[in-house]
Amino acid sequence: MNKITKRSFYSFLSLYLISSFIFLATAVYWFFSSQLAMEMNNNFYKMNHIADSVSSKIIHAHMSAEHYELQKFPNARVALLSKDKKLLFGGVNKNIDFSREFYNANNTFTLISKRASGHLDVEYIVVRSSECNENIVILKNKIAYVVIITAFVIIVIAVFLSYMFLKPLRDKMQEIEDFVKDTTHELNTPITALMMSLSRLKSKKTYDEKIFNNISISTKQLYDIYSSLSYISFDNSAEPAEDIMFNDVVNNCISYHGELLAKKNISVIKSIDECQINIASSKAKMLINNLLNNSIKYSTPNTTIRIITTANSLCIQDEGIGISKKKQEEIFKRFVRASSYAGGFGVGLSIVDSIVKEYNYKLSLVSNEGEGTTITITF
Repeated sequence: MNKITKRSFYSFLSLYLISSFIFLATAVYWFFSSQLAMEMNNNFYKMNHIADSVSSKIIHAHMSAEHYELQKFPNARVALLSKDKKLLFGGVNKNIDFSREFYNANNTFTLISKRASGHLDVEYIVVRSSECNENIVILKNKIAYVVIITAFVIIVIAVFLSYMFLKPLRDKMQEIEDFVKDTTHELNTPITALMMSLSRLKSKKTYDEKIFNNISISTKQLYDIYSSLSYISFDNSAEPAEDIMFNDVVNNCISYHGELLAKKNISVIKSIDECQINIASSKAKMLINNLLNNSIKYSTPNTTIRIITTANSLCIQDEGIGISKKKQEEIFKRFVRASSYAGGFGVGLSIVDSIVKEYNYKLSLVSNEGEGTTITITF
């Protein structure tokens, strides 16, 4: 990843994690608070029930003159005290705060009840239990484990989503980087040829047809690159369409590429019938130039290109390297190249496809590797 995608990745990841952890913390706080309140209420009712049970048995024993023996309760200790706070039964008689009926101190809950009402000289029933605090500790540990596991899962999901959501951005950035590299390479070739040709002209101080052709070819290549970049960079939808003789445009474009055809010793067999269509003039030139330029670029020397126009169609057939079946599915996407056999940055056929769609034409492609490619546009 480059700096931009890294920055976007970490920004998205940080935002996702911060928002997720805030939500997690809120959910944990709410859950713990509700469970804590529930545990304390349950504990109070349990201790209250013990006090009620003891007081009812004390009253019953007193009224029926029976012997009373204090029973033991699981997870709780009970003490019975007289009015002057002396221990009568049980083992709880230290650090008791008689000013409060229910309180928590030293990790132990204490409940003081006067429901015995002096029967059997019992004035106070004191119930103590640490079960609630122990349950709270267990609850905290469980929540901590769940939070750790959930946080780990959130981090994994965040990283996965960051990569998944930023994949289109990474792919687009890679396309742009490749496009810039290819454009630089494409511009470097004709510029270098121009500089060398001009240097030879200066040294010879005489007219040389070969040098002149090289300058002409390089200049046209630069112009084609400029035209393609202008088309994909600016809005051309407002350009008005007009009735033009498309067959004349085809003939002009063949002449325009004459020097390049001659340099690769590619012959053109043409069957040009009259063809009048309604299209913007510049887009008509762009259409045929990109198709013809591709045919020349991916044709080997000493081959033939056939160009046919009818009243409602254009067909260009070459004997070039062809396009693989897999690439045929995506060759009309921007920045996609069928092969590294020749230069280019993958916008020619994308431009052709956009023009075809704009005017509701039909485009068909037939290609076999090593045999050539035929592209037909029906107007």
